[in-house]
Amino acid sequence: MLTQSIDTALGELLERLAEARAVTDRVFGIVKQPSLYERPIPERHRIIFYVGHLEAFDWNLFHERFGIKPFHPELDQLFAFGIDPLGGATPNDQAGDWPSVLQVERYRARIRAELDKALAGATETDELVQWLNIAIEHRLMHAETLEYMLHQLPYSSKVRDGAESAKSGKVPAVPRAVNIPKGTVTLGLKADSDEFGWDNEFAAHTLEVPAFSVDKYKVTNGQFLQFVEAGGYNDSEFWLSEGWDWKIREAVSHPVFWVEVNGGFRYRSMFEEIALPLESPVYVSHAEASAFARWAGKGLPTEAEWQRAAEGAGAMWEARTLWDPPAVGTEISSASQFAVEGLIGTGWEWTATEFAPFAGFKICPAYPGYSANFFDGKHYVLKGGSTRTAACMLRKSFRNWFQPHYQYVYAGFRCVTR
Repeated sequence: MLTQSIDTALGELLERLAEARAVTDRVFGIVKQPSLYERPIPERHRIIFYVGHLEAFDWNLFHERFGIKPFHPELDQLFAFGIDPLGGATPNDQAGDWPSVLQVERYRARIRAELDKALAGATETDELVQWLNIAIEHRLMHAETLEYMLHQLPYSSKVRDGAESAKSGKVPAVPRAVNIPKGTVTLGLKADSDEFGWDNEFAAHTLEVPAFSVDKYKVTNGQFLQFVEAGGYNDSEFWLSEGWDWKIREAVSHPVFWVEVNGGFRYRSMFEEIALPLESPVYVSHAEASAFARWAGKGLPTEAEWQRAAEGAGAMWEARTLWDPPAVGTEISSASQFAVEGLIGTGWEWTATEFAPFAGFKICPAYPGYSANFFDGKHYVLKGGSTRTAACMLRKSFRNWFQPHYQYVYAGFRCVTR
């Protein structure tokens, strides 16, 4: 266990690192051991990779700084890479290509022991504070990634935790639009900010945003069901060409969190299949969200529009204990100054903005590939955070991003009219 007696930011960061480790340990504890070699999502590595990756990342970040000699460079390399396969490639490794669970657990335990010893005697510097923040948020990002991966794992491969699934049957909130007047919005963090942020969050800049209207609530499963039943997945008019090609190639006919049963749909929660909660936000890919928006005669908000609509919004903190998003219309305490609800902590929200650097962008030397590798015109910005997003990443400047055909994220959307 990490300890630190000095009363500084370093002591708090060491406590947070220990807490983050506990979070990911609990997530791995959901998986029955034989299933650690499964690959629930084709585009991702087998689960066993992540068991080693989180420690390997910390090791590769810190061991040279502390002058600690590598003890297993082969595993350092094996577990160093892989979150978004290069060029859209799908991993093709076999379960037997990976070390045993015992080997990985020993590797993980030794890294923690070596780093804990070094960190306990460390002196606080600005660089060390930044690197610890990187290690903590990297781990907590992976906790959410792992959770939506495990969402796709067979129920028989998981050990149920204490969190409850969503319960359908609430009266759906009536969809409505909110008018947002023209105004300014500030994106990003100031270059001299004391707050930690990733390189893509810098530097702060102010934009003029014309007036627009936005959905008060996220689009629900019930609304999206109307799109499905209207034949939205069978009409190319509503899809961009790449999205349509993807839909045909992968035979996509409904959200991946839905299960088709006897001509209808149920919902795949983490530990059980339940009646489709019509009143809860739908989770879909960017391509599916965009198709719905065009079908509805609307569009997705830009990053600046989303931020403008979210002015003054608070996080839905109680949602953090849930596996599924709460019904729309139950997030009044987190409404923005414009009365737009459920913006933070109830599901990531797709925007129409391609992930790109802000003016003045500088690569983070400690993690040079974090953002820059994805400034390729093939990823879109998401904002807001889900029920499984760590509280430290619910800051308004945080930018998530994914490819448009990736269905598995805890991500929904709302529409705008300009």
